[in-house]
Amino acid sequence: MDLNQVTVAVRDFHESVTFYSKLGLRLIVSERDEYARFEMPSGSSTFSFYVSDAPVAGDTVIYFEVDDVDRTYTELCARGIPFDTTPKDESFRWRTAYFSDPSGNPFCLFHAGPDRRFPPWRLED
Repeated sequence: MDLNQVTVAVRDFHESVTFYSKLGLRLIVSERDEYARFEMPSGSSTFSFYVSDAPVAGDTVIYFEVDDVDRTYTELCARGIPFDTTPKDESFRWRTAYFSDPSGNPFCLFHAGPDRRFPPWRLED
């Protein structure tokens, strides 16, 4: 099994296309100003959104992995992406920086290295 895509609800189609394009995602589907799908800059997963009259941002956080959180944070800030936190080292050994899209959907920019899948506390098979 592989994760194909994640889809979130947004308020405004054009504002969201602009936002996700600034993140470096490539628009590959655009339907009637109601749905858009993007390819990620790396990997094979995609990200999409649909327009809702009353989107509700939930407690689910979407994580975008990068090689260098600080560099990517600086690049995205220069593109006008506002962050909720600056990059920091977490107790679980990841480096993170949190932000939200214009509809309030929460995201985390992170780098975990080998600890992403194989932290010292991983359960044995």
